[in-house]
Parts: sequence; C-alpha cells; structure tokens
Amino acid sequence: MKDLVVALGLALAIEGLLCAAFPAAMRRAMQEAAQSPMERMRLVGLASAAAGVVVVGVVRLLLG
Repeated sequence: MKDLVVALGLALAIEGLLCAAFPAAMRRAMQEAAQSPMERMRLVGLASAAAGVVVVGVVRLLLG
C-alpha cells in the first residue's frame, strides 16, 4: 500500500512539473487526447498500465 501511495505522489509531481514547465504543450496534448477515439484511449491506457506493472516488477526483482 505504501508503494502505491508513493507512486501516486510521484505521478502527481511529474505531471505538475510538466504543466508548470510546458503549459502550452500540455494543453495541446490534453486537447488531442480529448479528441481521440475511445478505443484508442482505452488501448493506450491498458498499455500504459501494463508497462507500469512491468517496470515495478522489474525494479522489485533487481533492487529487492
């Protein structure tokens, strides 16, 4: 549970830094995402979630 909370905090920090550093690019990216087909967003979301699980698994195996 602790890892989940830390991961959520890190995700928020990274997103916040991106919005602060590149507001125009983030706005364009959000507009493009809003106009994407639902199936594409679903596929990208599932792929991102799977990649995240793999990264966490690999890090836990390598670093214990």
